[in-house]
Amino acid sequence: MISIEEALGACPLVAILRGLEPERAGAIGQALFDCGIRVIEVPLNSPQPYESIESLARGLGDRAVIGAGTVLTDEDVRAVAAAGGRLVVSPNTDTRVIDETKRCGLVSMPGFFTPTEAFQALTAGADYLKLFPGDAIQPKIVGALRAVLPPDRGIVVTGGVGLENIADFFAAGARAVAVGSSIFKPGKPVDRIGADAAALIAAWREGMRS
Repeated sequence: MISIEEALGACPLVAILRGLEPERAGAIGQALFDCGIRVIEVPLNSPQPYESIESLARGLGDRAVIGAGTVLTDEDVRAVAAAGGRLVVSPNTDTRVIDETKRCGLVSMPGFFTPTEAFQALTAGADYLKLFPGDAIQPKIVGALRAVLPPDRGIVVTGGVGLENIADFFAAGARAVAVGSSIFKPGKPVDRIGADAAALIAAWREGMRS
């Protein structure tokens, strides 16, 4: 089974599928996997999110890391674990959610916006730090945060990441980026989802070469 570090090493893009419907989960997950995505997040404010997580985990769970976003309570964490999810992503820093995530043996990626929140999350046991909202900052802020945060706890920039700025965030020191509307919207054809994901991966690779 692939680890989160192996998954992000293969492709440091997290696909956020907000609004995913369970009946489309298998086809969309496979399209994302085929273009290179190895981490997929289903926000819990999607329709029947646990069914979608279960479908994705059943089809891709050994080759990709499937998880949930917008996880706000310890009850949510347990439900994600029961559905086969391995990654818990939140928009905020809540030590109760982090504690339960680690107790369940899952990967913790809480949201933060300030250095104080970042260190609170790390003290509670967070594995990665979700910098949110990304569209409210300049990429150079990632570099400033990296200078004071432990080097083994990567920043995942979330919100507002697209073709025009993805390379800048990686150049500033982001471990990964999480991308939602640039890849997925409810009702979007599967082939377009795959094509847009592939374009973002190409932009990341081009930035790494330059």
